[in-house]
Amino acid sequence: MSASGSAVADLLGLVAFGELLAFERMAGDARLAPDLRRRAALSEMAGAEIANYRRLADRLTGLGVLPAEAMTPYVEPLQAYHDSTEPRDWAEVVTKAYVGDAITDDFLREIADALEEPDRTLVLDVLHDTRYADFAAAEIREAVADDPRVAGRLSMWARRLVGEALSQAGRVAAERATLTALIARDGRVDVPGLFGRLTTAHTARMAAAGLNN
Repeated sequence: MSASGSAVADLLGLVAFGELLAFERMAGDARLAPDLRRRAALSEMAGAEIANYRRLADRLTGLGVLPAEAMTPYVEPLQAYHDSTEPRDWAEVVTKAYVGDAITDDFLREIADALEEPDRTLVLDVLHDTRYADFAAAEIREAVADDPRVAGRLSMWARRLVGEALSQAGRVAAERATLTALIARDGRVDVPGLFGRLTTAHTARMAAAGLNN
């Protein structure tokens, strides 16, 4: 496999394992839902994640790469992120879905511009549906409306989520040279500008949910 092909497989492996972990997390977190409507909503989100994983695994197989091998380098850092950010209640569950998943999507959306087809479209297609973000944001706003003191706790939780995510992202970048090369390929991704845009989007997202950055 060429260097560029290896980089694409690295990225698809990262996204695939992220989808697999998201399925496991959401399916488990659904038990914290306060009622069946919310439990069903999060379970539907989990179902979408495993369907996305299947698409990515099939693409890796088509490239001649075993999905398990492509995902293995990311098991430890991604699992470490989720293990260190276990939600304690429903409000933290939806905040993690809203903040953590969205910043990951923003990052992948930026990187997708450096990919050739069909991988560009595949990565963009597996990003989270906006209706799930809308659902999570509405749940956060409702929690804050019911008890304004919750806003401070969830704002701190969101900052912790972002900090942990960036920490593990730095670890991945340091350990996976092929992935880093893809991100900066041909100078098409301005890393300082990328993180600036991620921060701006995160700040707007927090405000939309009634939280402080």
